[in-house]
Amino acid sequence: MKHMSYHSACSGSAWKRFLSALFILPLLLTLGSCDSPSGGIGKATSSAEINKKFHWKMVTTWPANFPIFQEGAENFANDVRIMSRGRLDIHVYAGGELVPPLQVFDAVSQGAVEMGHGSPYYWAGKVPEAQFFSSVPFGMTARGMNAWLYYGGGLDLWREVYAPYSVVPFPMGNTGMQMGGWFNKKIESLDDIRGLRMRIPGLGGKVLERAGGNPVLMAGSEIYTALERGIIDATEWVGPFHDLRLGLNRAAKYYYYPGWHEPGTMFELIVNQNKWNELPDDLKQIIDVAAAAVSEKIYAQMEYYNQAALEQIRANKNIELLEFPKDVLDELQRLTKITLEEEAAASPAFQKVYAAYTSFDEHYSDWSNLTEESYQRALRE
Repeated sequence: MKHMSYHSACSGSAWKRFLSALFILPLLLTLGSCDSPSGGIGKATSSAEINKKFHWKMVTTWPANFPIFQEGAENFANDVRIMSRGRLDIHVYAGGELVPPLQVFDAVSQGAVEMGHGSPYYWAGKVPEAQFFSSVPFGMTARGMNAWLYYGGGLDLWREVYAPYSVVPFPMGNTGMQMGGWFNKKIESLDDIRGLRMRIPGLGGKVLERAGGNPVLMAGSEIYTALERGIIDATEWVGPFHDLRLGLNRAAKYYYYPGWHEPGTMFELIVNQNKWNELPDDLKQIIDVAAAAVSEKIYAQMEYYNQAALEQIRANKNIELLEFPKDVLDELQRLTKITLEEEAAASPAFQKVYAAYTSFDEHYSDWSNLTEESYQRALRE
């Protein structure tokens, strides 16, 4: 009877409870270690850390309600809030609401705020070599930049460059391939570049100046009026979607491509080093993963909205969509190499990043030309 009772006990509901215990115990052990950033290896987050809440500020270089860019920063903050169950609450301020747009890096570096969002070339005056982590004329596109940063040592080098400023960077967005800009006259030869007053920042501006043009720096809010009134002859901005929203199609007739000066501009999330060190490991992991997710979404949004906006531009008979002449692009590319080498000769830090960037670019270009570029050529032929 005892033998029969044992089998009876192990059947029905008792047997189900026994099986459930076998599955639940390993699950509980696994969940107990999930707070470790290495997926179960290392010290789990303590109960005190789990109960502690952080209230952070993020400042950006973008105007309020600026589509995709400012929205991306706000989406990141919302994702972090949800994934951390409110333990890390980030209040996002647009450019100028808390600090001026071009002082974001300094604000994060000094610890006035915990986080910032912008693009590395905005800090070229303070950290010239940061431009390699943003966009380089005739350099890598978004595909190459992602490969270099995540797996080619680029992100480690980026963090090394920012370490003296107590700033930790993360990739968070990419514009994709940009357009060459809006012009009030046709560019048919190098002679048309000489004397051209163009709003163009960073390394692209230095290359234009070397070609005989006059680069002009101004805020995005000033571009339309300056172009319409003839204060400048041309301007680059981003791509079809943002260019139409700024109304540049009403201020100039000729829209040129490709965006030789910014073939894939990377955005960054920057975090104050001391504040970063205060976070438990699981919140650090949440920031890392959320930034990578938003980065991919920003790039996807740019590709989607730009192709849709391009249709509007093609349908507008008052706009001429034109490709830069080959001899103009060839000369700009030659001058880009001279400009970069000159900058590298003046700064060991610039030289170090330049060498790492060009080394990876050379290897990646071989792969890209063999695959992506040859495929695109086949479609055109």
